[in-house]
Amino acid sequence: MTIFKEFKEFAMRGNVVDLAVGIIIGGAFGKIVSSLVNDVIMPPIGVLLGGVDFSNLSIKIKDAVDGAPAVVIKYGAFINTVIDFVIIAAAIFLLVRTINRFKKQEPAPGPPAQEVLLTEIRDLLKKKS
Repeated sequence: MTIFKEFKEFAMRGNVVDLAVGIIIGGAFGKIVSSLVNDVIMPPIGVLLGGVDFSNLSIKIKDAVDGAPAVVIKYGAFINTVIDFVIIAAAIFLLVRTINRFKKQEPAPGPPAQEVLLTEIRDLLKKKS
């Protein structure tokens, strides 16, 4: 089997294709959540905190010198990213929870036929004794 055939067989498996679709949809969902956090959630929170724009919050460690940029810790962007993560994690949790509810609950399999037969034989022997 050539390498190309093996790769084609690997790539066309259902799980690999499903994973690729999930990654693409997840990337798009991430952009939507980032927009939700940056454009919808954070502005009102900033207003409640006195007009603070979280994306611009930072601590300057070193000033710009001779064309070198300033060294800053952008903790506001970090706060936005953490909120993005929490919203995405909550949405995925709710989605998986909903999917699990709708999955058909398969009844637990009964004992094998041989075991049922042996149990019946045992019970009949007990009755005769």
